[in-house]
Amino acid sequence: MTRYWELLKRELRLALRQGSDSMMVVGFFVLAVILFPFGIGPEPSVLARVAPGLVWVNALLAAMLSLDRLYQGDYEDGSLELLILTPAPLEILVGAKVTAHWLTTGLPLMAAAPLLAIFLNLSAYDLGVLLLTLAVGTPTLSLIGSVGAALVLGARRGGVLISLLVLPLFIPVLIFAVGAVDAAQHAFPWTGQLAILGAILLGAVPLGLYASAAALRQAAE
Repeated sequence: MTRYWELLKRELRLALRQGSDSMMVVGFFVLAVILFPFGIGPEPSVLARVAPGLVWVNALLAAMLSLDRLYQGDYEDGSLELLILTPAPLEILVGAKVTAHWLTTGLPLMAAAPLLAIFLNLSAYDLGVLLLTLAVGTPTLSLIGSVGAALVLGARRGGVLISLLVLPLFIPVLIFAVGAVDAAQHAFPWTGQLAILGAILLGAVPLGLYASAAALRQAAE
């Protein structure tokens, strides 16, 4: 685990030095959501009804903006080969990079959600459920996105390829996350949808780590 913490601290230091990447993700997320009321009108009941879908679709798109850089820098400067050659299991090191990606993208998106809830007329209760879905769902996006980023490493137009690979896999997260908030808005039970999101996350952990590590080894050969 020492290697995990060392790599996590390194990734966070690099993210702080290149803070524009995280700001770009959050800026896109906030601006894209704010633009929708100008297109569909300022009616509070309409905004509250579409809010879960608006927030989650834009969260998916915002998270994807940073996926192509998850391993690209290490691949270009040769750090990837050094990571593969270290004694620590590559899956552990992939876990550190995925954790850093979530801390610098998923967590800022959650921090911006309360501001957007004001624009979209979400109640405090609905916002709480939305934050729970983001807390469980956004790590899944990072794990699945890690696989896509590793598979297209070194390919031309990698960003477009990642979108084609991972967007279909994001659909279950989108469906159950929006379903949980929608159920809360209509006073229906929503914990079932949240539990399914948690199960998806538990399944994505081994899949994301081992599949990403295998793809990285293939890319380094």
